[in-house]
Amino acid sequence: MLPRVSQCARRARRHCLAPSLLRQNHNQASSGTSQSTGRTASFGFKTVPEESKESLVKDVFDSVASKYDLMNDASSLGVHRLWKDSFVSTLRPGCKGPMRCIDVAGGTGDIALRILDHAREQYADRETSVEIVDINAQMLSEGFKRFKKTMYHNTPQVSFHEANAQELPPSQFKDDTYDLYTIAFGIRNCTSIPAVLKEAHRVLKPGATFACLEFSKVGNPLLSALYDQYSFSVIPLMGTILAGDSASYQYLVESIRKFPSQPDFAQMIRDAGFATGGDRDGGAWTDLWGGIASIHTGVKV
Repeated sequence: MLPRVSQCARRARRHCLAPSLLRQNHNQASSGTSQSTGRTASFGFKTVPEESKESLVKDVFDSVASKYDLMNDASSLGVHRLWKDSFVSTLRPGCKGPMRCIDVAGGTGDIALRILDHAREQYADRETSVEIVDINAQMLSEGFKRFKKTMYHNTPQVSFHEANAQELPPSQFKDDTYDLYTIAFGIRNCTSIPAVLKEAHRVLKPGATFACLEFSKVGNPLLSALYDQYSFSVIPLMGTILAGDSASYQYLVESIRKFPSQPDFAQMIRDAGFATGGDRDGGAWTDLWGGIASIHTGVKV
């Protein structure tokens, strides 16, 4: 599934993203995107034509972009910040010298900023770089505004790119290029998870790390019941109060429930060509807060 580039370009101009930082990928346009494939995909609990999911997801993130961080804070009571801190700390960027990183579905820039801060603060590394990639121009606009307030603005350490995680343009995102690929709370929104994983494998160097932070399956029945009650009752209500949009947050809650279990996702990562640990917490994945979120890692072989 490919982005409607002309529409994305118009959005980018409206949000004043610097052309040198937000690189439009016009070569992603394809005549096949307008034709029905007959395949379906999940959009929350709904089943939709596969070719429709991408535009539906983009509409969701267009709606929530300006309130995205606020809603994350409210809906998780700030816990998402701890999860992201743990995610980046586990990866230890900069510990073996400067790294070239790609953060996909990273429009708001919070993972990229953590990577750069960790490398600088823990290892005095000011050469590690992060290329932030997102299919949604409005999310990238939020990230660009965030980085304008930091020491990394207008430096080679950060750049912004509008591109589809499922089909990163090979001319720009070359084979065997990156030391670290991160994707946080984004892969479940993609139409084809295997396609994303295949692209991650392609752009990483041999021996490099794929790392994904994503909502997952809660193992404890009592915690799972409480989590479901909170998710379906409170989060859409917060969306209405804080963002004037309950439907988008209803989708986000439903999309979490449709994401594969920890063992199933670990197998998908292996099927893409990565080596992982064993199928257990502390092996192929690390559960956070009982599995509400999980960190998955794999090494390109």
